[in-house]
Amino acid sequence: MAFSRTVRLAPVLLIPFFIAACVSQPGQKTEKPKPVAKTLTDGSPAILVTEDRSPQPRTATYSCANGVTMTIENLGSSIRLVDSEGGGEEFLASPANQRSRFGVDHDAVVLDGRDALIMKSGHRPLTCKR
Repeated sequence: MAFSRTVRLAPVLLIPFFIAACVSQPGQKTEKPKPVAKTLTDGSPAILVTEDRSPQPRTATYSCANGVTMTIENLGSSIRLVDSEGGGEEFLASPANQRSRFGVDHDAVVLDGRDALIMKSGHRPLTCKR
């Protein structure tokens, strides 16, 4: 009789254990995957972009590799890129539902944390840091 009662109560007693196994442990942090440098088949370096969940500031100034400073105004679904001479160009989000890649025609801007990659048609890509 004790065995039959144990068999009947076993599913009821196991339910809290299964529920507890489904809950994540508080305080545990998952580590961000680190980007790995790769090269394309033609030997040129591949550009790896990791999505950064922290929002970009409304206005940020970037120092670029060629010594030029750029200001990027974040307008939400678009950005305005203003160079040091005051010339500006607006880039729409591409695709429209995200906030890190922007483009117009053959030009593009990719925002990745504190880095910005500016690609203009006919020019080499320009890396900038905030």
